[in-house]
Amino acid sequence: MNSEIRKMLEAVRSGELSVDEALLTIKKAPFEDIGYAKVDMHRGIRQGAPEVIYGAGKTAKQMLGIIEAMKKNGQETILITRLDQEAAECIGECYELDYRQEARIGIIGKIPVPDGIGRIVVATGGTSDIPVAEEAALTAEVHGNEVVRLYDVGVAGLHRMLAHMDEIMSASVIIAIAGMEGALSSVIGGLADCPVIAVPTSVGYGASFHGVSALLSMLNSCASGVSVVNIDNGFGAGYLAGMINHMDRGHSRS
Repeated sequence: MNSEIRKMLEAVRSGELSVDEALLTIKKAPFEDIGYAKVDMHRGIRQGAPEVIYGAGKTAKQMLGIIEAMKKNGQETILITRLDQEAAECIGECYELDYRQEARIGIIGKIPVPDGIGRIVVATGGTSDIPVAEEAALTAEVHGNEVVRLYDVGVAGLHRMLAHMDEIMSASVIIAIAGMEGALSSVIGGLADCPVIAVPTSVGYGASFHGVSALLSMLNSCASGVSVVNIDNGFGAGYLAGMINHMDRGHSRS
């Protein structure tokens, strides 16, 4: 059950909210139009996770307006992706913001206690892939998942990954993040018994074409159970992994 609906039912049971008042809340407009943005207030009810702010291309003032609308409508934890340092400082003057510069992620509110069915493993081919990996890991954590990080375990030194077989074999979902030739996802896909989400990164020399080579390698993986998101899309991988990790709970995430 979605956390927003759960809170509403608890309020009805305790007498704080009448059935008619609860019905009216559900019937209210599913978004708030603040001029430059239409903030989706019912996404948590529809999809089990509330709207996320994509920071790139938005001014700090615009993001503050969106945050205000979210807070006013009861969203307790707000995730901002692709947030630069300058905008983070501006937002931090108005709200208590946990800014993770490496991942370019800002978090307002508490990261919830994990309530998924298992653990999500985030693995990278190299240290240069960590910014994308942290975007994925933090996204998954904000959506109520336990995350295990395995960084710099690429195929150039395969023994590094084989030293973590317990974590790999016990995962409910694995996010494999790599640039260069993107081989990590195929290797993990051939070892793990869970879904593998491959994330190509724009790390590599000229012929890597800013991640296109890794993307094509991952799309052509011969390992079964490997799916692929877009280049450097750590957020998309973390969100999808969180959905998979909550399949038996009806997508009920905080």
